[in-house]
Amino acid sequence: MKFFVDTADVAEIKDLAATGVLDGVTTNPSLIAKSGRKFLDVIAEICAVVPGPVSAEVTAMDVETMLKEAAVLRRIAPNVAIKLPLTWDGLKACKALSSEGVACNVTLCFSANQALLAAKAGAAYISPFIGRLDDIGEDGMQLIRDIRRIYDNYGSLKTEILSASIRSSEHVKQAALAGSDVATVPPGVLRELVKHPLTDKGLDAFNADWAKTGQSIL
Repeated sequence: MKFFVDTADVAEIKDLAATGVLDGVTTNPSLIAKSGRKFLDVIAEICAVVPGPVSAEVTAMDVETMLKEAAVLRRIAPNVAIKLPLTWDGLKACKALSSEGVACNVTLCFSANQALLAAKAGAAYISPFIGRLDDIGEDGMQLIRDIRRIYDNYGSLKTEILSASIRSSEHVKQAALAGSDVATVPPGVLRELVKHPLTDKGLDAFNADWAKTGQSIL
């Protein structure tokens, strides 16, 4: 499973990218607003750090303006993926852009039917929101399993499932078990994945034993 980080914090992205586990970045208007910086500047800086896809979201609601905004975003860097809402106009924009070879991330997906429509429109990625479904008492992870099964039924559908609105390391594990192609996670959740109390306990023991030897590698 690929890992994208869901943030507009360039310092965080640089630090995580240094580990080699980061495959891409997703952003949205809310994350950009939190950064307090100019949208186009942030996207350009992120694209220079991460060679993988960087999702930059349009803000327009009509297809004509979506395509105009997409043209601006595409000029930033070749690894920009255009993020579009799962609406009829968003699907029209997705079809137009994907026909030109532009990677599109169709976002705010909450049903398997929506995911099927996005795949038919040529989306490179579909973003089902797990956590937001959990918030209203539905099983967000079941949506991932349903989409996976539908996509696997039809070999012509090449859309990757990008599990979004991930809230915990358990969400990450369950998404991987369900066959999600990508998980986009907040930096804090991504950092949690490396942690385990037995790892810390083992390191403490190793360090204590090493100190007793009085040796140094350097």
